[in-house]
Amino acid sequence: MLPLRVLIVDDHRLFRQGLISIMNTRPDLIEVAGEAAGGREAIRLVDQLRPDVILLDIFMPDLNGLQTAKVLRQSHPETAIIMLTSSEEDQHLFEAVNLGAAGYLLKNLDAAELFDLLEGVARGEAAMTRAMAGRLLKGVANRSFNQHSPVQELTEREIEVLKLVARGCSNSQIAEQLYISINTVKSHLKNILGKLQLENRTQVAAFAVQAGLITPLTKQDKE
Repeated sequence: MLPLRVLIVDDHRLFRQGLISIMNTRPDLIEVAGEAAGGREAIRLVDQLRPDVILLDIFMPDLNGLQTAKVLRQSHPETAIIMLTSSEEDQHLFEAVNLGAAGYLLKNLDAAELFDLLEGVARGEAAMTRAMAGRLLKGVANRSFNQHSPVQELTEREIEVLKLVARGCSNSQIAEQLYISINTVKSHLKNILGKLQLENRTQVAAFAVQAGLITPLTKQDKE
């Protein structure tokens, strides 16, 4: 079996260097094809390097790992994407799996366990610890019983912002009504788009109506 060609994507240089050093101890299993400090750089490099596996952090400044995974799953479906993150949030785990990630690992796992899981990836298995797999199964069961709605992913403040966006309010108008800064509004809107997997304000408005958060504006309302 040829070594797995791995691309490491993480915005912390020290972490990348440490991971590369660890992986270089197993040349029989892993060949580090390259590294990237962010999602946009990773998307460019995948075309050049053609890795077998991408180890992808979630929290990155330019394009987060979940957004990057979504792009890469569409452009390179043959490449295994494994989230390697510090996030233990169930929401991130569920979203990664829904996007088609081949695994979800926490950064606190040890090297031997990482190598074992990567060997499994080479055999076509998912890279996930028993603890994570258990949380995933439990979450799926809970969502089935509770008929989970995407709205449940939003905080109360995010729902307030969503409703105002759907009503056609600008960022400055939302900031004024909620007594928050425009930058805070932008941050909430970014979170809303990410959690609901929407792309723009028009889609937000349509979602709000479909979810029953607001009623469609009538001609009289608009006037």
